[in-house]
Amino acid sequence: MDNSDTVRIDKWLWAARFYKTRGLAKAAIEGGKVQIDGQKSKPSRPVEVGIHMSIRQGLDTRIVEVIAISKHRRGAPEAQKLYRETEDSIAQREKLAAERKAFNISTPSSERPNKKQRRQIHRFLSN
Repeated sequence: MDNSDTVRIDKWLWAARFYKTRGLAKAAIEGGKVQIDGQKSKPSRPVEVGIHMSIRQGLDTRIVEVIAISKHRRGAPEAQKLYRETEDSIAQREKLAAERKAFNISTPSSERPNKKQRRQIHRFLSN
């Protein structure tokens, strides 16, 4: 973890393993999916320790505080040491995940019948 150098936001997001490539991180920032202290930013903005970021990935939104700076992508355990997710963010993500799971269980499946089921349907209809 290099605290001496300045690092661009897109590079930090890549190093912290929020995005697989710097290009994806840059696109997310430009698309407004990453907000720094509640405001949109440019990918070239330098990251500082202590700032809060709101990162939207899919249906989930994480609010993290930067606690270290690194410009090198390393393993996931080291990448998790670069930030701390807020308690409210964790609780909100878990609540939304439970709601999605409950909704998916209660919703009937509308899949196409497989080969065996199609044969059974054809047999039933031909009789």
